[in-house]
Amino acid sequence: MKAAWIVALMALWSSMVSAQGFGLFSMESIEEGRSWEAVGRLEIAGEAFCTGALIAPKLVLTAAHCLYDPKTKERVPIKDIQFLAGWRNGRAAAYRYVRNAVHLPAYEYSAKPGPDRVRNDIALLELQHPIRNTTIVPFETDTQPDNGADIGVVSYTHDRSEAPSLQETCNILAREQGVLVMSCEVDFGSSGSPVFSFASGAPRIVSIVSGKAKVEGQQVSLGTQLLDPLTQLRAMIAEASPFRNIADTSSQSARDGTGAKFIKP
Repeated sequence: MKAAWIVALMALWSSMVSAQGFGLFSMESIEEGRSWEAVGRLEIAGEAFCTGALIAPKLVLTAAHCLYDPKTKERVPIKDIQFLAGWRNGRAAAYRYVRNAVHLPAYEYSAKPGPDRVRNDIALLELQHPIRNTTIVPFETDTQPDNGADIGVVSYTHDRSEAPSLQETCNILAREQGVLVMSCEVDFGSSGSPVFSFASGAPRIVSIVSGKAKVEGQQVSLGTQLLDPLTQLRAMIAEASPFRNIADTSSQSARDGTGAKFIKP
């Protein structure tokens, strides 16, 4: 059965289907989106967007393929990437340009679709200036939950680009070779979206959305591994910016008191 998942994923990777919106709740008001404003829209050269999440005052987690221009297959210039924290109806809670962006050395944008590409599809962005706002609290990260565990996703998509959407509950269907196969509904723009676990009692990021596929007639989303790659990415950022303020790129525990929770639609 495990092998069948991987074979199906590789064979059906290009079988993209549109999300039907089941279980999705659009957080269009400030009140609805409260405690989720560390999730933001990542503007890519004014032509495309992904979703990203703040994990430290100056660090944003997203998907590696978001850093590339699909037409030229080249890296998008750093100056053309902007993080819009809590973007909602034409306004953001904070706007920041990006100073540096790194992804795993093993990630290849032009590589053939498959598990290798998915599990390495993670990037870390260092902002030019930290976001210090009592309403925008960075999320902590955690280990991947077991198969069948409840998770949730907050994302922006092409048809819901002006406000973040919350999928209250979805599940991990399988874990193979560092790839999470999930029942969460995603669509174009969801790339880089944080996958949350609430097992600790507070929202913690356990994966990043890489893409979507259809397996055995079921629409699924694909997530990356997280903790080991994140450690490597933090080291790469530190090496590129050795004199930065350490407090700006370390995780916080301040979110514990925010009361962030899923919102019933």
